[in-house]
Amino acid sequence: MKFTAPYACFTRPEFKVERISYDVPTPSAMRGACEAIFWKPEMRYKIREIHVLKPIKYFSIWRNEVNSRQVFATAQGWAKKGEGSYFADDDRAQRHTLCLQDVAYVVDLDIEVLPHAAADVAKYRDQFQRRIERGQCHHQPYLGTREFSAFFEKPNPDHSADCADPSLNRELGLMLYDVEFQEQPKGPVSYRKRDQSGDRIVTAQAHPRFFRASLKQGVLTIPEQPLS
Repeated sequence: MKFTAPYACFTRPEFKVERISYDVPTPSAMRGACEAIFWKPEMRYKIREIHVLKPIKYFSIWRNEVNSRQVFATAQGWAKKGEGSYFADDDRAQRHTLCLQDVAYVVDLDIEVLPHAAADVAKYRDQFQRRIERGQCHHQPYLGTREFSAFFEKPNPDHSADCADPSLNRELGLMLYDVEFQEQPKGPVSYRKRDQSGDRIVTAQAHPRFFRASLKQGVLTIPEQPLS
């Protein structure tokens, strides 16, 4: 699976306000890009390797953002009372973002079926490949943030433009592996879940998981499990 884009930003979680990108994509970011093309609740993508095809280049931008978060309950209260308002111009703040420029990646992945799946993995694999060949997607994939749309295609392993840059070798430190959701009765996060018990809304606590990342000859290998 090959993704290209003029811009990308894979935000490091240790910087809360300013957005600073990792040097290369995180596995969860590439999983999200694949899910934009094809996704079913009976399957999941397992990212194995990320091949970096172009030199890593950065650029900086300043963006106007708002300081406050949207709270649905507050808006409901305003609607109920018939009073209350919010003016974004009075809540502006300029924030710095360090992004990646002119990126291209090839992703090696496996498709795994979950225990409640009724079909064979070949069905989902073939559907995924057909959508890539036709250029179909549920929504346009993006690399890190939604304003950085990505293009996708099937890579050609015999073409030099689809091979990793062998000059890229560097230690990347701790990198986000994924966000793990542990179900709790009054967790702050709620989402729809489908498994052997059926379709239901659950609440959970979100926990970020990390791994020690290293780029060797342009290839980032994802371990089987994150650090404990």
